[in-house]
Amino acid sequence: MSQLTELLRQNRKDELWQMCCGFIDLSLGQFMAIQRRLLLNQIEMLRDCELGRKMMRGAMPETVEEFREQVPLTTYADYCPELLEQREDVLPAKPVFWQHTSGKSGEYPFKWVPVSERLAHELGTLMFGVGVFASCEGKGDVSKATKEHPKIVYAVAPKPYTSGVLTHIMQQEVDSHYLPPLEKAESMPFEKRVQEGFRLALSQGFDYFFGLSLVLVAVGEQFKQHSSALKVLALLSQPRALFRLTKGLVKSKLARRPMLPRDLWSVKGIMGGGTDSVVFRERVKNLWGRYPLDTYVCTEATLIATQTWDYDSMTFIPSLNFLEFIPEAEYGKWQLDHSYQPGTVLLDEVKAGENYEIVITNFHGGAMVRYRVGDMVRITALRNEKLGIDIPQMVFERRADDLIDLGPIRLTEKVIWQAIENTTIPYTDWTARKEIIRESGALHLYLELKGTYVASERDIAAALYQQLKRMDTGFVHKDLASMERLLDFKPIEVTLLAEGAFANYIAQRQAEGADLAHLKPPHVNPSEKELSWLGVEAVPPEGEAAARAKRQD
Repeated sequence: MSQLTELLRQNRKDELWQMCCGFIDLSLGQFMAIQRRLLLNQIEMLRDCELGRKMMRGAMPETVEEFREQVPLTTYADYCPELLEQREDVLPAKPVFWQHTSGKSGEYPFKWVPVSERLAHELGTLMFGVGVFASCEGKGDVSKATKEHPKIVYAVAPKPYTSGVLTHIMQQEVDSHYLPPLEKAESMPFEKRVQEGFRLALSQGFDYFFGLSLVLVAVGEQFKQHSSALKVLALLSQPRALFRLTKGLVKSKLARRPMLPRDLWSVKGIMGGGTDSVVFRERVKNLWGRYPLDTYVCTEATLIATQTWDYDSMTFIPSLNFLEFIPEAEYGKWQLDHSYQPGTVLLDEVKAGENYEIVITNFHGGAMVRYRVGDMVRITALRNEKLGIDIPQMVFERRADDLIDLGPIRLTEKVIWQAIENTTIPYTDWTARKEIIRESGALHLYLELKGTYVASERDIAAALYQQLKRMDTGFVHKDLASMERLLDFKPIEVTLLAEGAFANYIAQRQAEGADLAHLKPPHVNPSEKELSWLGVEAVPPEGEAAARAKRQD
């Protein structure tokens, strides 16, 4: 029995909060002291293993300062072939899990990363804390999280994907009841898994949702659109489901609107992550009655930061990774010259309003050493004044390589996605990239409309552009209006895809044996081949030098 389970059984609420959520009460000085202590422990483990010596290039640092001066920054290629071959004999500690995320086309199919026993234990405790933050009403409130066997709708990719590994780690710390059960869920296709989870939830109820906010929106909209057509006869053999449905219908009738999921369930917490949590947060709240709690998770670092009960910026976690930050100016120098080793700052040196590429070193026998995750984060504030959290606050800004620079407008996946949502145009999916159109750079959006909705490409482009200009993102130049007049600036091009384009893409990739992570095209910067699978002929995305040469001709 885990210590966490024992505290739950004894209802020792103060100790539960301190163990799982107490890091938010640290001063910045205490945060940094934990970082330094755990890094020195990790350095000792790295010295004693083959992979650690390889990553440190023969350096033997004695201090944090020497570590940062002597050990180079790394990328996943530096860990090949050891991690690709899952070689346990070269690691700082024996793993209890191997997890992976998508790889790099033409180089490796997956990025495999080990999880040590100690790291899994620490991570499980903190993931319980995430559940507390998703359900609490204020500091110290664990009242909704003390149920010994919480019911959780399982709507994530199975292990060895990171999301699936996280469910197993949480299961080891707290005996949760997943819908469907883990052993069944992991053998089911994703769509069937989600359908079965909510079918069971009609009878059994559920406490938490763990997965993508996009799934909640899709399920919620289905209930909203088809509530009057639900097959009541099929539920006669399920009295609990029928009772829940009847109550939901009564609530919706009294409110004079279609039935929503919040009429059926009182969800304690929604744990999400990724770009879609920010994009769909208001729709999730309207449909389900709670905001999704956003977390910053990646395979190589596991949990880096989490929102708390104000659902605002995220707070960094001190005990899983040593955190370094490459200032955007340093990142820019590296972009111009990849032999340049960018400098880093620590968390007590970051500045509010600035963007940084994040660098991590795993604690507790992890494998990654000064590893460039490839993400850009923005420091929104040096502390959370509202909640009294004395740790810098962050939001995920973008992948470090997905910025679409159109001059007076710079776009990321998150910004484009939010703008599309704000148009309220129903769509199935989208992808976009910068292309040279009418002899200038433009965002070319490839969009599949949903259902019978009809609109012209020109009108959609205009609506999207208006939403982009209204968004307070820092990505729109303050003099855009004058630039429009001066440059005849028309930065948006829309191509409407045939009905079923994305479904056909997925079917084709499945037929070719593609992995789950590669079934859909990326939202930003798809290749010409990926666009061809969507049934379009793309305009080649030319660089600025090529564009200038074409104009000179």
